[in-house]
Amino acid sequence: MAEILSVLKQHIRPVVRAASETGLYGERLAADYLVASGYRLVLANFKVPVGRNKKGVAVTGEIDIIAIDDDTLCFVEVKTRTSDEFAAPLATVNLRKQRQITRTARVYRRIFGLREKPYRYDAVSVVLQRNGEPKIDLLKGFWSESKFRKKAWTGDIF
Repeated sequence: MAEILSVLKQHIRPVVRAASETGLYGERLAADYLVASGYRLVLANFKVPVGRNKKGVAVTGEIDIIAIDDDTLCFVEVKTRTSDEFAAPLATVNLRKQRQITRTARVYRRIFGLREKPYRYDAVSVVLQRNGEPKIDLLKGFWSESKFRKKAWTGDIF
């Protein structure tokens, strides 16, 4: 039994390391692409506590890249895949992930006193193609914060 577990550990660890390295490589490619597109990089891998979930567990938010495009502060999510055969990389930037990044961006803007500065949420898709150049796509304004704002009551009860 110990031999089986030893073999399994050997096979699991390289996959995790490879995925982590793939993500880091994709973030470097995305950062270079953003700079070439006229962005000024501010920060990478910003992490901060953003509150607690429904069970009371502390939640930490992360933003891959924070940059400035013209006069707009951009919070950039980077998704890297070795293939887009089954789904586009940005398909994983679901509502939950968007909400987490939005909460993290609010904390960032509050910490640095940037509440009045224009901002947006961008996404970069990186596909590392076999035998070729990486395919990089930038989507400016991939989502907006408006879908996460609480709706104000506008009607009467009666």
